[in-house]
Amino acid sequence: MLLRRWWTRGRRQVRRVVRLIGRPFRRSVQLRLLATAISISVISLALLTVYLSVAMRDGLVDRRVEEILSESARSLSQTQTTVNSSTASSSSGVQQTLNDLLPALQSGGTSGREVFLLRSATNTSSVRVLDLSTAPDAEGIISDALRQAVAQEPQQQHWQSVRLESGEPGVVVGSVVEVPLAGAFDVYFLYSLASEQETLTFLQNIIALAGVVLIGVLGTLTFVVVRQIVRPVKQASVVAERIADGNLNERLMVHGEDEVATLARSFNAMTGSLQHQIDQLAQLSAVQRQFVSDVSHELRTPLTTVRMAAEMLYQSRDEFDPVSKRSTELLHTQLDRFEDLLADLLEISRFDAGAALLEAEARDIRDIVLQVVDYEMTLAEKKGVWISADLGEQSLRVDCDSRRVERIVRNLVVNAIEHSEGRPVTITTRGNSQAVAVVVADRGIGMDRTEVSRVFDRFWRADPARARTTGGTGLGLSIAKEDARLHGGWLEAWGRHGFGSSFRLTLPRRAGIMLTSSPLPLEPDLSSTHEPSPVLVVDEHGPASVPRFDTKEDSDDE
Repeated sequence: MLLRRWWTRGRRQVRRVVRLIGRPFRRSVQLRLLATAISISVISLALLTVYLSVAMRDGLVDRRVEEILSESARSLSQTQTTVNSSTASSSSGVQQTLNDLLPALQSGGTSGREVFLLRSATNTSSVRVLDLSTAPDAEGIISDALRQAVAQEPQQQHWQSVRLESGEPGVVVGSVVEVPLAGAFDVYFLYSLASEQETLTFLQNIIALAGVVLIGVLGTLTFVVVRQIVRPVKQASVVAERIADGNLNERLMVHGEDEVATLARSFNAMTGSLQHQIDQLAQLSAVQRQFVSDVSHELRTPLTTVRMAAEMLYQSRDEFDPVSKRSTELLHTQLDRFEDLLADLLEISRFDAGAALLEAEARDIRDIVLQVVDYEMTLAEKKGVWISADLGEQSLRVDCDSRRVERIVRNLVVNAIEHSEGRPVTITTRGNSQAVAVVVADRGIGMDRTEVSRVFDRFWRADPARARTTGGTGLGLSIAKEDARLHGGWLEAWGRHGFGSSFRLTLPRRAGIMLTSSPLPLEPDLSSTHEPSPVLVVDEHGPASVPRFDTKEDSDDE
């Protein structure tokens, strides 16, 4: 467990570092292109440097080895001739001959060399001659493998690459010389390749310097080229942001006649076209808002007259025949709907014109919910719907326009009753230090995603053919959403066919608070399928039983 915890922490730290390092690259196209160009250049030059270094090293070493082998062969031939011509007849004479031969062999090389005369492993002569060497300390460089190869094939030259004690590379060449009286002796020549190493190092430094200069040139060239391309894009993004903020007069500067200039001209033409169309739409919208406002106001006067006449007819409806009586009742009902529609149209026109104002006061939102529930009891009883409310135990005071908040909650409760299909409707209120929330949920027919996305559109209904008991105008939820926005709050919807719908109103406790979350979830707990019992509503005075009704029992009593 401890290792797993360390592993998890380590991965988190690595991811954090990667995100921190990668953040500038994600935000800058110029930096990404520059890094990509430099990376490719570095990799390419590194591979080229390695290839050239290996090729130069092999060329220098091969050429030098050929020279060394040729030189060693000549020296061995001369050595064999010298010892063969010697007239020594004793071990001391042979020793003296070898002693005199050693300096000549050392100085016979073109660039200096060390010489080793070692008694061969196959030597069976009884004449004892000491081993000779110009560098006794370096005798350990001669490997056993090389000595065995020389002993097995004495007629050939054998060589091996070695590393000198100074760290410089070298080559050992070995062969066999037959010494009269003394028998076979191994002759080894140790050559230093320091000059070749210096040459190779110099060439590598030149290549590395050229690579650094080339990377710098490529980086500068890439930076300049990318900057010429990215700078107009940055300018275009800045202008686009200003246009998005509403500054439609912003335009790009056009320089030259290249592709970037063509793009700038096309962008400016597109912006001009958009500005023209937006101006036309704004004018049309202003005309429409003014038309709705004027018509709504102008219709009030004739509507008042018609209302007075309809009221007189409605009060005398019992004196009419059944057909006239029914017509009078229909006229009275439709006039009510007409007045509601006019009121909603006037409210919408105020929102569109930006003339809607808040009359804020400190209210406990639970009191508003209770008022709405009491007011809609008649409709709930008629539809046979149980209403349950969970208002919590703490005060939910909020600065709001109580008239508008009551209108929002009433719209939500009425819609829930209308679409609950006789199933219960639940109202829940909660709050925190920043906001308060009201959730109205039903278990009726529900909505799909398309319907949820359009439920706040004006004059939109999920099922236009569906009968409406209350005769709504189709503007209720649109006005409710605008009321919520006017408070700086949210009005959200959720739905699923067969599981019902849920609407959540979230309001900030005080003006100026920016909402980031809601005290209540929008989606209800679908795992609970039991029918709720009559609820206890809790207010600041303590729990109080709220009477509810059962439609069937009421009908039996009647």
